[in-house]
Amino acid sequence: MRDLILLEDEAVLREELGDFLGAAGYRVDAAASLQEFRRLYDPERHGIALLDLGLPDGDGLTLVSELRAQGRPLGIVVLTARGATRDRVEGLNIGADYYLPKTADLDELAATLAAMSRRIAEEPLSAPRDTWVLELGVRRLTPPGHATIALSEQDLRVLNELMREAGSIASRQQIIESLGEDFLSYDHRRLDTQMRRLRRKVSEATGLELPINTARNAGYRFHARALIRP
Repeated sequence: MRDLILLEDEAVLREELGDFLGAAGYRVDAAASLQEFRRLYDPERHGIALLDLGLPDGDGLTLVSELRAQGRPLGIVVLTARGATRDRVEGLNIGADYYLPKTADLDELAATLAAMSRRIAEEPLSAPRDTWVLELGVRRLTPPGHATIALSEQDLRVLNELMREAGSIASRQQIIESLGEDFLSYDHRRLDTQMRRLRRKVSEATGLELPINTARNAGYRFHARALIRP
């Protein structure tokens, strides 16, 4: 049985979801506000958080960002009335694993939570606190102690090449070919520009320096602990 924490301010829906989730095999703690959630949430016990966004004491997206900044292996599923594409994209970029509208039926919710549980079971329990985590499927980077950063497809490909070679030099040819480009005809200044943009993106989002050294005329080296997830 997996421990799940539910955040839903509508009393009737909270009770219905709690009953449904309990029958589905989850041990459920239910909160009606951000304040109550923070009081009940136990990062050592809760593996999944099911969150509403429109709450009486704030925006649930703030909580999603806060939880991701803790660097814990927590599955986050948003269940909300905000169903517009821009809201869904924002929620996923901030750190939600799944984003469902409240119009979703309970079977879809159960299947989503089951998929989330399987994924968590397959992942390492936790990454060391000094680890930079790259998630390929959702295209995001989580620096140590900070919220996730959404990545472009090019950002993702460059970081994937560098982080899987962490501690060693990834050659310019490796990186350029990972971008789907021909090494001989590629303008290498484009790669240098890409690296500057990526460093700036991380710095502006977190204040951290992206741990990548330049090996002159050779390539780049990612010199911190790295973890890549599917």
